[in-house]
Amino acid sequence: MDWITNPDALVGLLTLVVLEIVLGIDNIVFISILAGKLPQAQQAKARQVGLGLALVMRILMLLAISWVIRLTAPLFMLLGQEISGRDLILIVGGLFLLAKATHEIHDKLEGDSGHASARVPPSFGAVILQIVVLDAVFSLDSVITAVGMVSEVSIMVIAVTVAVIIMLLSAARISDFVNRHPTVKMLALSFLLLIGLTLVAEGLDQHIPKGYIYFAIAFSIFVEMLNLRLRQVRKPPLQLNQPYVE
Repeated sequence: MDWITNPDALVGLLTLVVLEIVLGIDNIVFISILAGKLPQAQQAKARQVGLGLALVMRILMLLAISWVIRLTAPLFMLLGQEISGRDLILIVGGLFLLAKATHEIHDKLEGDSGHASARVPPSFGAVILQIVVLDAVFSLDSVITAVGMVSEVSIMVIAVTVAVIIMLLSAARISDFVNRHPTVKMLALSFLLLIGLTLVAEGLDQHIPKGYIYFAIAFSIFVEMLNLRLRQVRKPPLQLNQPYVE
């Protein structure tokens, strides 16, 4: 835990918590919608179980990926460069984030609202099963984002845990804020592009100091906060498409 006295590590922790919360909005939305198919008495329990499973899944994936990226022995050669298990995870993870962010941006701006709101049998077990399956998808980009931003596993676990707890306690307020300000969601997705590029570069042994990444993200958030403060409009000029709707 030596990182506690490191300002860069603390900035990375705070930035990662904020990013995990914003990127977890879709997770909250689909859990709420699936839970809404249950009787009123079971909905709160389903939401709690869903977010709890999301937290456990993220921590397990963090531990697994963090172990894999320590595998530095070369596996094969690619274009004259040795590729290890760590490099492979970073490159594949970076490409995944680039593709995921690009798809999400397209989906939010030009997709169809409600296309992911599939019918769910109204039983508690069936709803939890769907939550687990979809949690796995949401957990993947969350975990890869954490690996791309910080190097300490303890920071990753703390950030993910804090983000999930905050989402559990204030899911409705966070969702309302992002829905009122869709540029915040777009900004978070653009951060995924930045982190994805960083991971690919790291996998190809092109090190980019994380301080540059933190500065770019922090400055962008600062500018966006100024924009929100100056405009203070009730209705956003842009309405993003939502894959999960009532």
